[in-house]
Amino acid sequence: MQIGIVGKPNVGKSTFFGAATMAPVEIANYPFTTIEPNKGVADVRSPCPCRELGVTCTPHNSLCLNGTRMIPAELLDVAGLVPDAWQGKGLGNKFLDDLRQADALINVVDASGSTDSEGNPGDPGTHDPAEDVLFLRREIECWMREIIKNGFSKIARQAKMQGSKPEAILHERLAGLNITEAQVKEALRAVPLPDDPTAWDDDILLDLCSEIRRISKPMIAAMNKADIAPAGNFGKVEAVNEVCVPTMAETELALKKAAAAGLIDYSPGDPSFSLKEGKKISDAQKKALDYMRSNMEKFGGTGVQKCLEKAVFGMLDMITVYPVEDETKFTDHFGRVLPDAFLVPRGSTARDLAYRVHSDLGDKFIRAVNARTKRTVGADYELQDGDIIRIVANK
Repeated sequence: MQIGIVGKPNVGKSTFFGAATMAPVEIANYPFTTIEPNKGVADVRSPCPCRELGVTCTPHNSLCLNGTRMIPAELLDVAGLVPDAWQGKGLGNKFLDDLRQADALINVVDASGSTDSEGNPGDPGTHDPAEDVLFLRREIECWMREIIKNGFSKIARQAKMQGSKPEAILHERLAGLNITEAQVKEALRAVPLPDDPTAWDDDILLDLCSEIRRISKPMIAAMNKADIAPAGNFGKVEAVNEVCVPTMAETELALKKAAAAGLIDYSPGDPSFSLKEGKKISDAQKKALDYMRSNMEKFGGTGVQKCLEKAVFGMLDMITVYPVEDETKFTDHFGRVLPDAFLVPRGSTARDLAYRVHSDLGDKFIRAVNARTKRTVGADYELQDGDIIRIVANK
């Protein structure tokens, strides 16, 4: 699973990425700070079964902090996008190609309205942030349309003669974008196409790509720089994007650095923070921390962790499952208790989990055991959030 961090230049994308992953990235107040994509890992939170079961877990692929699993998710921070990027403007084609494998997108928007459409800085309130949501969405949809159109006339003629299904034709063109045939079929139910593929014009294809983008690469708007945003700007963004979260990426990054330096107690997603006893801070530091605390109280935190978790658990509808080898002790081969926490799409089956652990387990799957109920379940058992599952396979 990969989440793309997108947006126009100079809105705080790299700051958001750095705050979420604590990976070193270049952050500067000018367009195209990022040229090569930055990859990193951020954690999303899920309740660990250890407390419910009364056991002490020994995590392997994720941390457990006071009964909360911190599960890694891959983030990709790409170059900023400017209008007409799909036609090659700015770093457009490179930016869009970097997003091919993304499952969801976090569109970092300058909610303060202090950067123009090209990413040049200005005064708060001088730009409508809703325009940034609409233009970025359109750029991705036009990019998808051009991928479909590349060499399409020949394919369309052949498909017309052979009577090929539209979902098969379109999936062939879009498979490199991590888009499934099932997602294409779902889009076709909303935007039916003419039976004759040679009649699929630009407008029809753009309408279809809009639906495919919505389904295959859902987008959440991180309304960044919320601490300096005019109040009315939030409503403007919310009117054009279904899922929105006010964020303060600079605050999140500063708090994580302060926590690492031992000045404060702060965990990602907390609504506030506290000063460490006995630590001396300067007047300037105190003023900055007071400013951050007051804004966190206003928004219920910095919003960065909330944004990540809305993307993973909300838009992508992932659940957490725990594969084990011993369903009585909840351990793996090495005796580690609840060692691995996996994120899988809701609706996944026991066999899907077996393949996720190892392809051989999927190929040789016999049955599974629900460690909570100790009941045997079949290959088509639909996994539930928090399930602990033992896979039984042929050796």
